[in-house]
Amino acid sequence: MDDALTLPAEIVERAIAAGAAEAESTLSLYARFSAEARATEIETVEQSTGRSLTVRAFAPGGRKATLTSSDLTRDGLTKLVREVVDAAKFVAPDPYVGLPDDLPAAVEDARLGLYRDDVHERASEAKIADALALEAEARACDSRIVNSGGSRVSDTIVTLALANSRGFRGVYRASQAMRSAKPIAQDGAARRVAQYGSAARGYAELEPVTTVARIAARRALDLCGARKPATLRCPVIFERDVAAAVLGDVFAALSAANVAIGNSFFIGKVGQKIGSDLVNVFDDGRLPNGLGSSPFDGEGVPTRRTVIFRNGVLETFLYDTYHGRKLGAASTGNASGGGIGPNNFYLEPGTKTLEDVIAGTPRGVLVVDTIGFAGESVTGTYSRGARGLWIENGEVAYPIDEFTIAGNLTEMLASVDAVANDLRFDATIVAPSFRVAGMTISGT
Repeated sequence: MDDALTLPAEIVERAIAAGAAEAESTLSLYARFSAEARATEIETVEQSTGRSLTVRAFAPGGRKATLTSSDLTRDGLTKLVREVVDAAKFVAPDPYVGLPDDLPAAVEDARLGLYRDDVHERASEAKIADALALEAEARACDSRIVNSGGSRVSDTIVTLALANSRGFRGVYRASQAMRSAKPIAQDGAARRVAQYGSAARGYAELEPVTTVARIAARRALDLCGARKPATLRCPVIFERDVAAAVLGDVFAALSAANVAIGNSFFIGKVGQKIGSDLVNVFDDGRLPNGLGSSPFDGEGVPTRRTVIFRNGVLETFLYDTYHGRKLGAASTGNASGGGIGPNNFYLEPGTKTLEDVIAGTPRGVLVVDTIGFAGESVTGTYSRGARGLWIENGEVAYPIDEFTIAGNLTEMLASVDAVANDLRFDATIVAPSFRVAGMTISGT
C-alpha cells in the first residue's frame, strides 16, 4: 500500500510546479467481481480491475478545479496536471475554498477491520456457485416462487491513497462482499416481488446462502393475498430496511451542503428537541468492521464518532471542510466524492425485538417495502407508496398493498415511540425497525 502513495505525492508536486497554490491528489485502485443467476443459469459474470486519479488544484484567490482521469500514462498525467491547474485559474473565487487546516498524520488503525483476505482468496467458481444456490434455495421454499429478479454475489477490494501539498499522506485498503436474492411469488394474477441481502467486509461474515434465500422467499410469500387497506390514521412500524430509507431522508436534511442552500427542514434547529427520547442518531467513521469506516475522509480529515441526535435533541449537522467554513463549524470528517456523505450513519437500537413491537401495537401497519419518491426537503414532507402487513390485536393479520403512507419527518421523529433491537451494519445508512405513533394511511 505504501507504493500507492508514490503517484499522488508526485502529482501534487507537479501541480505546485505548474502554478497551483495548493493541490491534492487521490489514487483509487479497485478489483470488482459480480455474478448474477436466474433459475439454473448464470446471466452475467463481471470481473474488472481499474484505477483512477483525482486531482484538486487551487489557484490564488480561492479558486478550485477538480479533474479525474484513468489515463495514468506519462502523457496522460502531464495533460491532467496542466488542464486542472489551468482550469482553476478561470473559476470564480470563493473565500471558503481550500485544503483542510492542520491535518494530523494518517495512522493505519487495524481495529477498524477494513479488509478481509477471503474476498481475494475465494475462487470465482465458488462465488458463481453461491449465486446459483441462492436461486435454487429460494425456489425450493415454495411452489409459488416461480421467477426471480436475479440472485447476485459481488465483492470489491479498494485501495485509496491521498496526498496534499500541506504534507498529508494517507492510504488504506478495504473490502466488501454481498449476497442477495430477489424472488417473485405467483399470487393469482398478481406477482409479489421481494428482496433480501447480506453485506459485510468479507465472505465469512455474510449470512449463509440458505438464510438469505429463505428470508427473501418468505418476504415474497408473506405478501400473497394482499388487499388494499382502508384510509385511516394509525401507528406505523417501519421494518429495518425501510427504516434505513427513512433515515436516509433525514441524513440528506442534516448535510451541511443542503443546509447552506436553505434546502433542509432542520435549519435553525440545532440545540432544539425534535425527536422523541428514543431518537439517538450517530455517524461513526471509526466503527470496527463498518462498511462506511475509514481512517480519514475524502479530504484526509480523520473520521470520528459524531452524535447528531441525543434523546431527540439535534446537536449538529454533518460537514466537510468547505461547508464547515461557510457555516462556521469544523469538519465532522464526512467529505466524500466532492460532497458530504455518511460514514456509518445509524439510529441507536432499542431492547425490544420486532415481534415485541408488533405485539405492543393493538392496530397498525408494518411497512416492509416502499415505492417511488415524493418528498419536500424544505418542509420535511414524507409520502411513499407502500406494501406491508396489517396488525390487529398485536398480531400480523394479513398482507396489504397499494396504499400510501404520509406524514412529516419532523413529526415522525417526534412520534417515534418504540425502537427494536434488529440493527445490522450492512450499509452506510442503517436503522433498526421503529414505530411512529401515528401516520396517515391512504387506501380505499
